[in-house]
Amino acid sequence: MLVNDVQGSLTPPGERVATAELQERRLRPVVVWCGIAVIVLALIGGELVAAHIGALGPLTSLARDYAGTPKSATTPWAGFLLALVGVTMRARVGAVTAAVAIDLLFVVIRAAEGRPFTVGNGPTIVLTALAVLAFTRWDGPRRRTALRTIAFGALLISATKVSEIWLDITAWACPMVLDPYVQVADRALGSPSWLVGSALETAGPVATGVVRWVYFELPLAAVLVAAWQLRGVTAGVWPRHYLVRTFLTLGVVGPIWYVVFPVVGPVLAYGPQGLGFEIADVWPDVVPAVPSSIEAMRFDGITPRNCMPSLHTAWALALFIHSRRGPVWLRWGGTFWLVCTLTATLGLGAHYGIDLVVGAALCLTVESALRDPDRGWDRRRVRIVSLGVALCAGVLLCIRFLAVPMATHPIPFAIVILGALGALATMFYSTWFGASAAESSRPARL
Repeated sequence: MLVNDVQGSLTPPGERVATAELQERRLRPVVVWCGIAVIVLALIGGELVAAHIGALGPLTSLARDYAGTPKSATTPWAGFLLALVGVTMRARVGAVTAAVAIDLLFVVIRAAEGRPFTVGNGPTIVLTALAVLAFTRWDGPRRRTALRTIAFGALLISATKVSEIWLDITAWACPMVLDPYVQVADRALGSPSWLVGSALETAGPVATGVVRWVYFELPLAAVLVAAWQLRGVTAGVWPRHYLVRTFLTLGVVGPIWYVVFPVVGPVLAYGPQGLGFEIADVWPDVVPAVPSSIEAMRFDGITPRNCMPSLHTAWALALFIHSRRGPVWLRWGGTFWLVCTLTATLGLGAHYGIDLVVGAALCLTVESALRDPDRGWDRRRVRIVSLGVALCAGVLLCIRFLAVPMATHPIPFAIVILGALGALATMFYSTWFGASAAESSRPARL
């Protein structure tokens, strides 16, 4: 028979379940209000910092989404479409119609005034109106579900605004960058940015245009996967784990390392976009020789130091992982987005190859910490998270202190780094998708 009780427990199973649900209900409002407070403080703090360093603040950027020229046309629509997952079909149709109409009105006004074409005002305005409507007019499960998905959409937009000022902060706070260390250490992997960059140039403008569009429109693909995962929420069916959680966690954890390990990328440090700060204009034609000594280089005060780790790699890999249990079109779409993102990440000169290794390890680590919350922190979860943390830290330490040995003895370092990443990926698959995952999901039997 099924084991429903813990040996030695004095509380009947039904009472334990009721107690757990009661504690969760009591804790949820506290978590929600704490989350709102953190977001508000981040927006206000970002605005104050932006005023100090002369950058565009998140509140100012958000105000432009309402009544000006939005900085991004995709993000407001992505957040808006994600929010619509939690409302009825009738409400979706009405909201989309209103958003399109408002966007067209703003487009006409901007065209008459000679301002650039863009969209994004409509979804921002309608999303706000939808939140007010759900809070004041709806009730019960309909209200809770709608407000939850609306919060996801609003959080996506707000997080983007905060991340934009954080990138400006990295440029202001880190005048020196570590690109010379990363470029030399990346020779252990064969300097893949130079190889893919040359291949993309040979492929021509069409291929470059496709991977560039995929690279910059990653939020759109994420919303499609998240919408499929959350498709049943209006019927009260919430998945225990979904892409939004991983995306947001990566967006919080990853950028911290931008100020710990500031890097601008090969197209800037070694290419034509360095604006006079580059070491040499050789990307992607000539791989620089290994220098006898390495030191950090000074760079401008406006370029974000957002290369290490590669969050585009982390996010695209998370999207790929979450698309594996979807229909065929979603699985193929996830694969396409991952391949194009990796190609663009290297081929456009935005990252070094070793940035991708750390980004992939970060994704697998965060995903393992969040996935299957009912399983708890068993031995396998602790082991995979520990290996991921060790891999990220070990690679960064090697880049900083062993860059020249990595370049002069590439084979052993490549075997260790790629072998560790392969071991992490294998452990991840066996834990969450393989036989051990199926075994852990079965109820214990006598």
